[in-house]
Amino acid sequence: MNFSDPRTNVLQMGLRDGMKVADLGAGTGHYSIAAAPIVGKEGRIFAVDIQEDVLKHLKDSAHRAGRNNIELIWGNMEKPGGTKLRDQSMDGIILSNVLFQLEHKDAAIQEMKRILKPQGKLLVIDWAGAYGGMGPAPEHVVTEHEAEELFITGGFYKAKDFRAGPHHYAVLFTAP
Repeated sequence: MNFSDPRTNVLQMGLRDGMKVADLGAGTGHYSIAAAPIVGKEGRIFAVDIQEDVLKHLKDSAHRAGRNNIELIWGNMEKPGGTKLRDQSMDGIILSNVLFQLEHKDAAIQEMKRILKPQGKLLVIDWAGAYGGMGPAPEHVVTEHEAEELFITGGFYKAKDFRAGPHHYAVLFTAP
């Protein structure tokens, strides 16, 4: 099965050596592991997830891949301050396959706005459809148009969009 390639998608963000990036809802860490070499030894990836057991798996994967610049945070992006990251401390945020799972999307968007530096990059990748049970249930799909509306209403600016694989869309936003 052909899914999106995290490295190819992350390269669209224009990350550079020394940057700090939050991977919110990091899950098993495909995006954290892909972004880690791009930000280099001086950079940091903060992998935030609400599931503690998933972070343990990510820690093992990062260790096996030799990615020493990934920090794990057990946190909840749907609560103010829930990522445990400082105000305007991140150069970038990756939100991959998470938007459809959020109950409090507006609260999560405000938390992202809080931690992102002015003109910071926010990469949103999500399922373009339900695909007969392979993706989220049809009633949970957040379309690309709905995602754009949510983030623009939340104060972000759309920079570009692109296909993130055969079943995913991607939208790159900039913080005000």
